Amino acid sequence: MLSNWYAVHTISGHENKVSSILQRRAMVEGLWDLEIFEVLIPTEQSVQNREGKRRTIMRKVFPGYILVRMTLTEESQRLIKTTSGVTGFVSSGNRPVPMTDGEIRGIQQRLDESMDKPKVVWSRGDLVRVAEGPFMDFTGKIEEVIPEREKVKVLITIFGRDTPVELDFQHVEKA
Repeated sequence: MLSNWYAVHTISGHENKVSSILQRRAMVEGLWDLEIFEVLIPTEQSVQNREGKRRTIMRKVFPGYILVRMTLTEESQRLIKTTSGVTGFVSSGNRPVPMTDGEIRGIQQRLDESMDKPKVVWSRGDLVRVAEGPFMDFTGKIEEVIPEREKVKVLITIFGRDTPVELDFQHVEKA
């Protein structure tokens, strides 16, 4: 039989727990490597600034979902649906809908790219507070993000006028 990838909806924040319970149950019931082959929780690197410190974190791409490569049988479907923390398959009616090869390739490509270069969490219009430097504790709005230089241009009000200031990613944090 052919195996496909299926999206399984979980309780948000419980993806890792559901994945380990599902794998353990599949092994105990003898379905691992026969009908259930792989469980994936898509995550990507993301840069965050907190209290003036730059951190690289792993962020879930699809919170509340795990991807399972499996052969769809009544037994494998029952095992997944009865796993603690699973709320169901992404389905059409009662039939789980397999993901296309293109969707899976796109997700894997995005994950590979994220490992090479962390995703930038800043975007134009974000309100930020300057965490260090001569403009410390000033707040402003991001006017431009320059990811290749890891800089942002922030409009800060100084003496009643908006002044553009270029700052490093690690010098600003969300306001």
